[in-house]
Amino acid sequence: MSPRETTARRDDATIIRPDFRSTAEPPETAETAQPTPEPAAAPSAPAALPAFVPKSPAMTAAYILAGMLIALTQGLGMSFISTNLQQIAGAMDLTQTEATWLMAAYVFPNASLTLLLFKVRAQYGLRNFAEVAIVVYVLVCLAHFWSDSYESALALRFFAGVAAAPMTSLGFLYVLEPVSPAKKLTVGLCAALTALALPAPVAGIISPYLLDIGGCHALYLVEMGLAMIALGLVYVLPLTSPPRAKVISSLDLVSYLFLAVGLGCFAVAFTVGRLYWWTAVDWLAWMIICGIAASAIFAAIELNRKNHLVDIRWLTSREILHFAGALMVSRLLFSEQTSGAVNFLRNAGMLNEQMAGLYWLILAGTVASGIICAMVMKPGQASAIHAVALLLVAVGSYMDSQSTILTRPEQMYLSQFLVSFASGLFLPPALMIGMSAAMKRGPSYVLSFIVVFLATQKIGGYLGSALYGTFVQWREQFHSFRLVSELASTDPLVASRLKQLGGAYGKVLTDPNQQVLQGAALFAKQVQQQAYTLAYNDASLLTAWASLAALACLLLHVAWRNRSRLLPIGNPMPAAA
Repeated sequence: MSPRETTARRDDATIIRPDFRSTAEPPETAETAQPTPEPAAAPSAPAALPAFVPKSPAMTAAYILAGMLIALTQGLGMSFISTNLQQIAGAMDLTQTEATWLMAAYVFPNASLTLLLFKVRAQYGLRNFAEVAIVVYVLVCLAHFWSDSYESALALRFFAGVAAAPMTSLGFLYVLEPVSPAKKLTVGLCAALTALALPAPVAGIISPYLLDIGGCHALYLVEMGLAMIALGLVYVLPLTSPPRAKVISSLDLVSYLFLAVGLGCFAVAFTVGRLYWWTAVDWLAWMIICGIAASAIFAAIELNRKNHLVDIRWLTSREILHFAGALMVSRLLFSEQTSGAVNFLRNAGMLNEQMAGLYWLILAGTVASGIICAMVMKPGQASAIHAVALLLVAVGSYMDSQSTILTRPEQMYLSQFLVSFASGLFLPPALMIGMSAAMKRGPSYVLSFIVVFLATQKIGGYLGSALYGTFVQWREQFHSFRLVSELASTDPLVASRLKQLGGAYGKVLTDPNQQVLQGAALFAKQVQQQAYTLAYNDASLLTAWASLAALACLLLHVAWRNRSRLLPIGNPMPAAA
């Protein structure tokens, strides 16, 4: 056995410590917590990694709860903004488009910072990394109380995106800390991903009460309080830190700068592009061009490096392209919940208080999927789990495609529970497969794997939201034109409806002409709401068909893979043929 094989076997027996910077980023192992340094500076033998020490039930529960609290803390910062965008815009005297830039400022640094922090943690130590990360996050939360202008709010959201990246990692690490190595990629992975999926529904549940108590400052106050509790937990419950290694080179920083600009430009463009419309403003096109150019420079640097930060050639291999494509499709499909159902209900006039029950069902689906996935997830079961997840998305989306203007959250409880349950089922098996493939090739490939997840999950999430919203807006215009063309003022039913709506203003408007104008405006708004409902139904139906198409592709792939395994080795055809 070669020394390299001996080292690989010894590393495989060590603790596996995955790590995510976002709900969809790849895990880190203790093997990869200290990425292999440049060959010229590599030691003759790898440093011994700390052995796993089982913890008592009380300490196990403490670490898992600490991880969930840290994950909840970092996620609430972004979820509070996205869930209460209208209320925040009103309190700051902003338009909806201006308020959306608060989200864009957050996602620009957050989209790529995981890659750099992966090496920072390995070089400077996990303990120091945890302490500095949580202190920075607390300071950013505290600074929100002195924000008195739109410009300062944008700057704070930018730094919040920077501070949230290590916080996501810490939440993941704390959940996995007490889990035995044999269960880290099954039970531990499911628990950590479930913890990172909690902030969105929790923000929807508690936001109405916080806004009633103290407005937007109450949101910042809760975030600040949770950050202070997390700060104490980080100091009381230390993480097991692997040996440090010098892994950061000057060219890594240059390469990362172009990657950060590329992913950040794409994230911002996908966040605000639909609001300005894609072809209406020139700067949006220049931002996308800048993202493409920066990504191309990043790829050129990495392709010509001997000790690359990211293996571009491996990322463009058939197996990784297939894996990335599957993750991208799933991310687009699951946008039906985040960008579809909630926005549909808000357009129908529902407030967060009226959607609290829906958020509870989404939360229940997320937790239930994590528990079920941890019980059934084993090597070789990923295809079956993914098939079930795609089928559930198809069923839930088809149920939503039957919505009407009178649909309320109660009618969407079952469908959205199915979608949230499917979302929690899909990612852990996919992550386990991709992480295992990267680990087999060596620690340096884990960084390359991170880029795959950044592109498919973070950027894919923003792209899914943009595509879903754009499709709904396009179909809304189509249905509005069709409905208006069929409504003539000479139609007795239309005339009667206009008279009825105008008469509603009789007690406040004495001018008959003004009553007619207000009635016509209200009637136009009702037509637009009906058109939006039809557009949302179209989008949900498209999601259902796309899920079934993805399921069919998955089944065909499994059948082809099984057929290939059954074929005899060598040429099965006779020599004469």
